[in-house]
Amino acid sequence: MCRRASLILLAFAVFFAVLAPLLRWYAFPRLAKVPAGRYQTVVLEAKDATLIDYSTLEPRKVSRITMTETLKGNVERAREVKDETGRDVVVWDTLTFVAGPDGAMVSKIPERYVFDAHSQQPVHAGGEHVDGTPVQRDGIEFKWPFLVRKRDYQYFDMQTRTSAPIHYRGTRRFHGLDVYYFEQTVPWTRVPVPQALPLGLTPESIRQLGLERWYTTKRMFWVDPTTGAPVNGEEVHQEEMRWTGHPEKKPITAFAGHVKMRPDYVDSTVALVTSQRRLVLLMTSWLPWGFLGLGGALFALALVLEARSRRARAQTADMSHDGGKTGLPPPAGVGR
Repeated sequence: MCRRASLILLAFAVFFAVLAPLLRWYAFPRLAKVPAGRYQTVVLEAKDATLIDYSTLEPRKVSRITMTETLKGNVERAREVKDETGRDVVVWDTLTFVAGPDGAMVSKIPERYVFDAHSQQPVHAGGEHVDGTPVQRDGIEFKWPFLVRKRDYQYFDMQTRTSAPIHYRGTRRFHGLDVYYFEQTVPWTRVPVPQALPLGLTPESIRQLGLERWYTTKRMFWVDPTTGAPVNGEEVHQEEMRWTGHPEKKPITAFAGHVKMRPDYVDSTVALVTSQRRLVLLMTSWLPWGFLGLGGALFALALVLEARSRRARAQTADMSHDGGKTGLPPPAGVGR
């Protein structure tokens, strides 16, 4: 009976020992994916900022500039790209809407971003654009890959339409989470004028005024290393309108401010990431190590039962070899 039980336990031990790496290295890459139909809105603010008044072409101090980033998963296009490439992809249609203190539009820039659902690497399947201009991204944007490493990553900047390293600057504590802090500085660069501007202005009318747009920023992200999702983001953002061919003329500050996520959106993002990171940890750490430990325990128990079974068989064999004698002296009078 013990031998049969030990064999069953050994079979389960092998099963769980094999299941542990399969869950981590086979199931996780196939199950941990960004949902294709995700919808999310994040609001950022720059208080006591500087903003251009396009009616006078003069900078003015304002109490607040609001930047609303809306992200919507394009499920139909993602399905089409999967049929074309055979890869699970996510297609995000995003809109960055900048508004002044009165809520009036300052600019709005749409984007389309196509990337691998698990690795977050860009997939060049056509349709990628920033403000209607076709692009081919190199590196990540919006989200880091699952299980972030302590290293630099290539990060795509929508203003310059180029990628550059975003640097890992250490581990920090943020709202109860241990997060990785990343930082990137984009030097002053000439960038395109947004297609949508107030007062019916267009990039062409800005060019006819003899102006061109320049931009620099210091970008900061606090990233959950398990899910790769930023739980907070900030930018020290500056834009100027410079006079074409007249470096002696003073540039016009178009936008200057420290852009931060609004506190209520930070709280909701942290809550969402906290729930998602449990699922990732379940597949990458908790269950694999748990199954490995359970397999080891079952293997040890199988060995114990096998040892007991062998001792019992040995005792039975000894009794059979002695012919059933007890070793006691014969009763008195026997043989007389």
